[in-house]
Amino acid sequence: MIKLGLRLDLYRAATLSVPVDLVRRAEELGFHSVWTAEAYGTDALSPLAYLAAVTERIKLATAVVQLAARPPATLAMHAMTIDALASGGRFICGIGVSGPQIVEGWYGQPWGSPNARLRDYVAILRKVIDRREPVSHDGREISLPYRGPGAVGQGKALRSILHPAGRIEVWMASGGPHNTRLCAEVADGWLPMGLGPAGIEPYRPVLEAGWAARTDGLKPDAFEIFTGCTVEITDDVRGRLDAMRPLTAMYVGGMGSETHNYHRDAMARRGFPDEAARIGELWRAGKREEAQAAVPHEYLEQGTLLGSPARIRQRWAEVGAPDGVTGLIVGAGQPEALELMAELVGSREAQWSRATT
Repeated sequence: MIKLGLRLDLYRAATLSVPVDLVRRAEELGFHSVWTAEAYGTDALSPLAYLAAVTERIKLATAVVQLAARPPATLAMHAMTIDALASGGRFICGIGVSGPQIVEGWYGQPWGSPNARLRDYVAILRKVIDRREPVSHDGREISLPYRGPGAVGQGKALRSILHPAGRIEVWMASGGPHNTRLCAEVADGWLPMGLGPAGIEPYRPVLEAGWAARTDGLKPDAFEIFTGCTVEITDDVRGRLDAMRPLTAMYVGGMGSETHNYHRDAMARRGFPDEAARIGELWRAGKREEAQAAVPHEYLEQGTLLGSPARIRQRWAEVGAPDGVTGLIVGAGQPEALELMAELVGSREAQWSRATT
């Protein structure tokens, strides 16, 4: 059975309002998780600490926390603290590298070698959470204790005072082959950028190479792959698709540079390379309305389930979830949309069954 997550788009709002009732409804319907993100506004972690106090079972997850936003030990402290507030075993730490504009422009850090930094980051994060010994790490990009420029030489390997309340899963977001391979090697789950109708098949060689590089050389039985989908019950499918154009064009055209834009690359991987390039050209030229008009409806339809309940049921029967995924992170503001998705994947019945046994 496909697992369901609820996506909260708090990170792109000018004010913060956590939809507690919607999250509780998702929990009642058997949703596996609720997901937050961050860009350069609301952080991803604080809302989950709040939700830990008003929910009981649903997992609290990030898609994603930005690697440059905090040192790995700090993220481990956040993760263990939130999981303790949630009674243990409920936190999923989804990590992503963001892009050069945010890393260098917002956090004031060099872009450098994100693949090497990500490997070091996850290794240190694991060591802090595991508490097997005081944390030291001699990495290509990150080392503990720090002995670089400005150090006084008094750094000491330390062990977390706080013990983990439960198992904390580490997931990674990626689209390119190097980080996807690394994800399969070191993470518990994958958040793919640009997963198209073909599902995970185009990525299988790099995923298998990553799994083979694990200590036991095997894919973990519980390795998760979650992709996203926007769901809305509406009588105006065309209008709702058109309403998605500005944000889509902004991400594909403006959230990056001519050489680095993961959202443009993700659009290309989903089968629209020429359109992605054109949107980027128009956006950089200041032709934003033309860039919005260049977003194809077919692309928007790939990541959405829109229309009447009957239309959504029909489209789900036709396309369902991409092959190989284990979960779907749903962006929906309507309780009835959550109820419909729970019905379509069977989580509602599974939740009822658990409640009566």
